[in-house]
Parts: sequence; C-alpha cells; structure tokens
Amino acid sequence: MKLLDKAMDAAIAPGFSNIGYKCRKRAWEPITESLAGRTVVVTGATSGLGKAAALDLARLGADLVLVGRNPEKTQGVQSEISSTTGNESIRLEIADLSLMAEIRELADRLLAGGPIHVLINNAGTLFNDRSVTPEGIESTLATNLLGHFLLTNLLIPRLIESAPSRIINVASGGMYSQRISISNLQNDQGEYKGSAAYARTKRGQVILTEMWADQLKGAGVGVNSMHPGWADTPGVRHSLPGFYKVTKPFLRTAAEGADTIVWLAAADEAAGRSGLFWHDRQPRPTHKTKRTRENPEKRQELWDALSELSGWSG
Repeated sequence: MKLLDKAMDAAIAPGFSNIGYKCRKRAWEPITESLAGRTVVVTGATSGLGKAAALDLARLGADLVLVGRNPEKTQGVQSEISSTTGNESIRLEIADLSLMAEIRELADRLLAGGPIHVLINNAGTLFNDRSVTPEGIESTLATNLLGHFLLTNLLIPRLIESAPSRIINVASGGMYSQRISISNLQNDQGEYKGSAAYARTKRGQVILTEMWADQLKGAGVGVNSMHPGWADTPGVRHSLPGFYKVTKPFLRTAAEGADTIVWLAAADEAAGRSGLFWHDRQPRPTHKTKRTRENPEKRQELWDALSELSGWSG
C-alpha cells in the first residue's frame, strides 16, 4: 500500500483524484472520537469543504461556530446541519473575511464566547479577474492569506488557554506550482492570473503553518495544513470551468475532500503532530521542486508584510 501511495503521489493526478481517495481509504479506521464539549470554529462554512467538514464535526458532537458572509445562507446551513445530525449546539458568526475590520470584530465576539479548541481556516476563493477590497487590499490575498493570518493571531491566546487545541489551515495542492513572492503579494505586477495568485496564497498558508508550529511548541496547540485533492466544490465549478469539465468524473465529493480536515480536528492519532502538510491522512512534502523553496529571511519578510497590511502588531 505504501508503494502504491508513493506512486500516486508522484503522478499527482491519481493521488489527487477520487481514485487516490478510494484506494487510500481502505487502510483507514473510522473517526469515532467524540468532540462533545469541544468548540470548533469553521470559516467558509456555507458550502464545499467547509460545509462538509462542519457536517461531520457536528456528527461527532462538536460545539460548532459557523463563520459565513451571507446571513441567510449561513442560517440555512445551520438549520440543515442541525436537522441532519441532531446537534443543536451550532451558532453563527457573520463576517466578511476579506476585511480586516470585520475580522477584528469577529475575533472580539469569539473571544467573548468561551474556549476555542479547534480553528479551521477554510474560507477562500479564486478570482479570475484582479480586484481590491474596500480596504485597498487585493482580494485573493485578503481572503485566502491575510485574513487567516490576522484571525489566527488574534485567537492564539485563547487557543493556548483552551489547550490541547488545534489549528487547521486548508491549503491546496496547487501551491506546489508556486513560490511565495513578497514583492508581488498584491498581485499587481505583470499579467494577473487567478489560479497562480490563488496558489501563491496557499503556499503562504503552508509557510505560516510551519512558522506558527515553531512559535507554539510546548503550548499545547498543534498547527497543521492540508490539501483536499481535487474536489467537486462550487469554487471549482465557478472559477475553473475548463478544469471542472475535463476532470469532473475523477473529482472527489466535498465530503471526501474534507475527510482529512475532520481527521486532523478530531482523531487521537493526529494529536501532538504539528507543522506538517497533510493529504489523505498522511504528511506530504511541501515542495516538489527546489524552485518553490524559500529561505528563513523570505519567511520573515512574509510575516512582516502581512503584519503591516493587516495591522497586526503582536
């Protein structure tokens, strides 16, 4: 099985597809741990991977906090999950996670609400055309990386207080194609390519994961990133229609893509593991080629740039 797994990883397509998921799933144990009494915050919870993860986490008994941008849609997902699972311990938080001001207000509300045992940074989007937020930040950067940076840093003190706790950053296998570009964080140089801008933010998420893991050693907070493989989500259908048309028969369901999110949030086997990049319940390399690697100085430059853009001064 290990040889098959490595072969699928090397070939990428089989491993990222539903074929890889089905092959690997044969060796897995069901997730049976109870999350009763554990508060789990899920961003981007109204569709795709976030919704699928929230549904399974509710089945495990978690006290869920669903973060969404659209009040009606978020309320609908809350009702659907509650009626499907019987879990009524689900509350809503409405915030646009591309806006730093709204993230600060969200963090204040979350910090007023008690322990936080798991933070799942799932909110993200892929824009085919460049745009900026009302705060003047390029939208891909703001939503997929800067917002996660600020929210996580604001909540880390509570996660430490609530330890053992976990942070899970939902990245993408697309990050293998890109290296972080500090000079082009705002994607304003050269031709804008939405898929490349998206992949660079996901590369940034993986870098932050490793930096937070180093900072939080001994604090009882595990920090990991993961990628879901190729999953059939609204984001893929709407933002990558050509890719979706070609790969549709091989795409994972949202629940299959979200499996590792739930496993990292709940499984005893995942406890104590930190700073890793996961796919299908196994740690994976963070680089396929030397071209995408960054040095410690570039990592610090990224941290400093995100701190300045977000107003974070911790």
